[in-house]
Amino acid sequence: MDRIKLFLRTTFIGGFLVVLPIVILLFVLNWLFESITNYVRPLTNIIIETVKLNELIAISISIFIIVVIFFLVGLLVRTELGKMSFDKIENKFLKKIFGYKIIKETVSQIFGDDKTIFKAVALVKLFGNETKMTAFVTDEYADGSYTVFIPSGPAPTAGFVYHVKREQIEIVDVSVEQAFRTILSLGTGSKILFGNHFPGKV
Repeated sequence: MDRIKLFLRTTFIGGFLVVLPIVILLFVLNWLFESITNYVRPLTNIIIETVKLNELIAISISIFIIVVIFFLVGLLVRTELGKMSFDKIENKFLKKIFGYKIIKETVSQIFGDDKTIFKAVALVKLFGNETKMTAFVTDEYADGSYTVFIPSGPAPTAGFVYHVKREQIEIVDVSVEQAFRTILSLGTGSKILFGNHFPGKV
């Protein structure tokens, strides 16, 4: 009887460990597809109305057009003239728009090589108990308090900014990229945030 229970338990756990990453991946891909679809909806509607194509094909064409635009802009700013022109436009117009600089720095932090926004990864206690939340330190003050950004999974660019006291925060030796992976995977792999042991285990 014990062998049957052990067999059933280990088989279930084995199947669970195989299926769960796939389910999480499908969830993230579905969220990503829906987000992209919503963003390209105006262009998709234009294509559907003018060319009379199937919605899925129109969405694919819209995404392709946007990818091509990104590539062409990237190609342009690689040239000396293109970079000079963009810098001029940015300094004259874009940087005067409220929030542009913060958004640009955040995007560069997440997708580029700029490491100026998030100074460290931390675990933060917001609720006065042992519940901890993954956070990114954005500022530190002389009195020992911190400003942190707590993202929401699986979209790390959305979240909330909190100002917390020193006793509420625990800086962890984990890179920003590693922490972002745990957000994107809905918490999977969060063991790295707790060092060599998981809470409650020695």
